[in-house]
Amino acid sequence: MAMIEAGQDVLILKRASASRSSGHWSDDDFDVLANGVVVGRIFKANATPVGSPWMWTLAFGHHKDHTPTHGYAATREAAMAAFAKSWRRE
Repeated sequence: MAMIEAGQDVLILKRASASRSSGHWSDDDFDVLANGVVVGRIFKANATPVGSPWMWTLAFGHHKDHTPTHGYAATREAAMAAFAKSWRRE
């Protein structure tokens, strides 16, 4: 589990396998939680732009006033930073 500072919110990165009770989840698949609620996901995707295997996305229902709502990054850490930036509405 990792924490992301995002303004007044602290976002928690939790492995999907620990967060979701059903299904088989990769070790490179994480839910992003704010105040105990899943607000997004960061995962290593199969089809991505070259050099950016990590995708981040805000969960449906948490898009309001956030731009962009998803993106790609070279590393998990970069995806976490991009997610936090969008979450802070920067």
